Amino acid sequence: MKLDACGALLREHDPERFGICLLADPAARPKLLTLYALNLELARAPLASAEPLIAEMRLQWWVERLQAIGAGQVPSHELLTPLAEAWGARAAAFAALAEPRRRDCLREPHDGPEAVAEYVRGTAVPLALFAAEAISGEVGGGGFTPPHSRGIFDHERSADVIAAQVEGVGLAQWLAALPALQGMDLGLWDASPEVLGQIATLARERLAVARAGRRLVPRRLAPVLFAGAGVQPTLAAAPQGIEALAEARPSEFRRRWALMRLGLTHRWWI
Repeated sequence: MKLDACGALLREHDPERFGICLLADPAARPKLLTLYALNLELARAPLASAEPLIAEMRLQWWVERLQAIGAGQVPSHELLTPLAEAWGARAAAFAALAEPRRRDCLREPHDGPEAVAEYVRGTAVPLALFAAEAISGEVGGGGFTPPHSRGIFDHERSADVIAAQVEGVGLAQWLAALPALQGMDLGLWDASPEVLGQIATLARERLAVARAGRRLVPRRLAPVLFAGAGVQPTLAAAPQGIEALAEARPSEFRRRWALMRLGLTHRWWI
């Protein structure tokens, strides 16, 4: 999978992150394209089989290949080869992106809003830190240290702002995906409108923290913090139930407009 193939994969299955790659500095695109393509594969690996053991084996395969890259072994693989070329041994750290996905192999619903928030925090924040590293060119916390770590950020508090934004957006995106997740036993034990409203409230609280601290975040990291067009409609629909979430998807026009607005203004907060 060359870079153009990585782009095609993202354009089809993760169009908003594909847009992020286009808005970022061209020098960062090889790292971003391969990172986001890997994240997509890690997210899909546990869903390839309904058998937990087989799903776990598929996910572990990716972990072991990443560890091999860290040891200097560049595999002949459509995605892992360009990933190794873009990131070098640093790609071994991406194994941390797979760890939160192990629970998906078990096909067990989440037990309430806090469990969903923990899952989103584990999957979304490390990815954002690696993406910020790709843009800034400085090594940061990645997926294996707390979001407060220094490195890619000028101040410790800016990492907290990024974490808050990514958690808020991630909760909204999880809610948007809930109609599909519920059918795969990856949603909630209790998917009542009240619980969905509580998750939406958590998302709004984290987004408010990010908005208040927006001046702490370097302008060049705006693409990493892109909220997308669907966050506000999703959060408004959540207290009305799963059926309302299924109808809250933004149009393609709104998606494109949100990306264009970010490119023109660098305003990522909502």
